[in-house]
Amino acid sequence: MIEPLIIVTNNPMSKKQFESKYKVILIEGTMMDILKKVRDNIHEGHKLLTHPLMSSIKPNETPYRTVCISKEALSKVDLQSLSIIEESIITTEKFLKDFKTPEWNEKILLDFQLIDSDLIYHAIN
Repeated sequence: MIEPLIIVTNNPMSKKQFESKYKVILIEGTMMDILKKVRDNIHEGHKLLTHPLMSSIKPNETPYRTVCISKEALSKVDLQSLSIIEESIITTEKFLKDFKTPEWNEKILLDFQLIDSDLIYHAIN
C-alpha cells in the first residue's frame, strides 16, 4: 500500500469494495464532478496518489472514475498534484466536448465499474 488514503469515486462497486478499509467519498455525479471534488481536496492540502486519468479508457467512454488522495492534508498546496488534476480536467472537458459518453446498457456499465475498481485495487495493493 502506498500511504493512508481517501478514495473519491462515483463508482458504487469501488465504494463497496474499499469502504471497509478506507474512507470513501461517494459522489453521486459525473466523472467531471469527481475531478472537481479531487481538485477541491488538493486545494485543501491533499496530494494525488493515483493519476485521475490512468488507463487507456478515454474520459468520454466511461462514466466512472475513482481517484486516491492522501488522507493527511498538508499545510500548503502540492503544486504537482494541482497541475495533474488541472490538466486532467482540461483533457476530460476536451473529450466530452467532442464526443459524448454513450448511453451504455447495465451490463456494460457493470463492466466499466469493475475495470475502474480493479485499477484502483491494483494501484493500492
